[in-house]
Amino acid sequence: MPAIVENYDVVVVGAGHAGCEAALASARLGMETIIFTVSVDSIALMPCNPNIGGSSKGHIVREIDALGGEMGKNIDKTFIQSKMLNKSKGPAVHSLRAQADKMAYTTEMRKVLENTDHLTIRQAEISDIITDEANHITGVKTVSGATYHCKAVIICSGTYLNARCLTGEMITYSGPNGLQAATHLTNSLVEHGVEMYRFKTGTPARIDKRSIDFSKMEEQFGDERVIPFSFTTDPEDVQIEQVSCWLTYTNPTTHEIIRANLHRSPMYSGVIEGTGPRYCPSIEDKVVKFAEKERHQIFIEPEGLHTNEMYVGGMSSSLPEDVQHAMYRTLPGLENAKIVRNAYAIEYDCINPNQLYASLEFKNIHGLFSAGQFNGSSGYEEAAGQGLVAGINAAMKIQGREPLVLDRSESYIGVLIDDLVTKETFEPYRMMTSRAEYRLLLRQDNADMRLTKKGYEIGLISQERYDWVCEKERLIEEEIVRCENVKIGASKEVQALLERYGSIPLNTASTIAELIRRPELDYEKLAPIDPERKPLAYDVIEQVNILIKYDGYIKRQIKQVEQFKRLEKKKLPQNFDYSEINGLRIEAVQKLNKYQPMNIGQASRISGVSPADTSVILVYLEQLKYSNPDLFYQLNGHLEEESDGK
Repeated sequence: MPAIVENYDVVVVGAGHAGCEAALASARLGMETIIFTVSVDSIALMPCNPNIGGSSKGHIVREIDALGGEMGKNIDKTFIQSKMLNKSKGPAVHSLRAQADKMAYTTEMRKVLENTDHLTIRQAEISDIITDEANHITGVKTVSGATYHCKAVIICSGTYLNARCLTGEMITYSGPNGLQAATHLTNSLVEHGVEMYRFKTGTPARIDKRSIDFSKMEEQFGDERVIPFSFTTDPEDVQIEQVSCWLTYTNPTTHEIIRANLHRSPMYSGVIEGTGPRYCPSIEDKVVKFAEKERHQIFIEPEGLHTNEMYVGGMSSSLPEDVQHAMYRTLPGLENAKIVRNAYAIEYDCINPNQLYASLEFKNIHGLFSAGQFNGSSGYEEAAGQGLVAGINAAMKIQGREPLVLDRSESYIGVLIDDLVTKETFEPYRMMTSRAEYRLLLRQDNADMRLTKKGYEIGLISQERYDWVCEKERLIEEEIVRCENVKIGASKEVQALLERYGSIPLNTASTIAELIRRPELDYEKLAPIDPERKPLAYDVIEQVNILIKYDGYIKRQIKQVEQFKRLEKKKLPQNFDYSEINGLRIEAVQKLNKYQPMNIGQASRISGVSPADTSVILVYLEQLKYSNPDLFYQLNGHLEEESDGK
């Protein structure tokens, strides 16, 4: 009986957070797209923590939304608690974090996929990628032998490739949550020359809510006023009754049980081969590496409105079942805890992401893209951000358009991808605000003004939404100019307001902007003494306040970005042999030949390429102007035009 043969523009392998965004972007851009999953029940699955966002991750969700992605909209529909983290610090590190109803999150995302034009969902395991003699993607094959011809493939396999779950001595060859692993695709990738890594992550136990004594824990509430993730969500629609989370702690008894059983942990017995995440360690790692700490925070979080399962955040483990029962029950409030699902570690295959361009296309396999944990990252948000970029760029390649490449100065997604493709990754990569050099400019509150225009130009943002962002920018600029020019005198009313907030009295008139810059004051506090102001939306007021208050710091960072952009604009030839450049150190030649950076800025960030090496490359580019002018102007002709005009 002949095997099935079908034709599509784009094939997406995997339907986790990366796969969903990739498939939606591709289909919404008019590409006939098919998304494969080992189980349709795993679409947008949250196999670990039941939340979206968090420090730096909330920034990524906002950026996904600004570019036309779905994650922000979906969590706004399905959250059960929401908090803005780091509110006591500056706006650069404010980050939204929302607890999700896991089942509702999956259901709603699946509903979106099922009702998107040009998108087909198929439950099947992909076993092979197919290429022609020139190493261009031509299709994929399933385990059953069906062939799907296509022009681009996006691999978003998450933690499913050759996955195995470990709980003590017990090893199960399955994906997360006991779902089927994908055991065939790795061999095909290796045959095509793809360099593979073996990574590990883990998840804590789930506890039956009815067996928990919450009176021994600290209750954690959501924000009184919820701010949505999506810029398109009406804030009034997310003012719901929220559920609580709870805080408890490990103690010396917990740690004693763990230390006494380390020899039974696959992590310490040598059974686990993969490298685990440094910034999301297991409880075994915490106890060993932070031996001086007498306790660690543990958050008890609901997994949904219609389940009694509670997630034990901060206590992932691969210890045996009997040890888990003993150690969890040492925590205040969990003395009689009943485990619904054991904690486990999971090992899986992923790639060395240095094989990718910043567009997330493989350098040596044309039309093959990848995203998410398959690229060596960790986290739902990091995966979704990459998936969106990969989906966009698969469509761009087919349409003959320039790829979307986000740089470090314009988005956290740009920082994430740049780090993956230029730096050595020996452990699952996690996004953090400290990784972003220009984080004062990359705030979560201004993601729409940074990226909506790009989303509009790509074709994922509507005219109406783009027009509103343009109008928002106009209103912000207009109000800032007004605040810089309107003066407030030293009247009794003004002095009384300043005294109320512990601010120094006025001796002479001051502009509203000058008062906003005082640490103890802000735009809204000055409303009683500023009767001329027009009614403005909350997000406009927020921008006015931040841009005035941090004006000096923002201008300084903008100058740094201008210097950064100058290096990013100096393009480098691709598939180039850097041993031809005299004066480069051997390590630099090796690294540059391996990474094939797109520009001088990217080259300067490669580990092993020194500032002196960067200077040598700059000299080479100047020499190229005379030795190979055609290549120079092909790469950097626009720079000459700019300098001629100055």
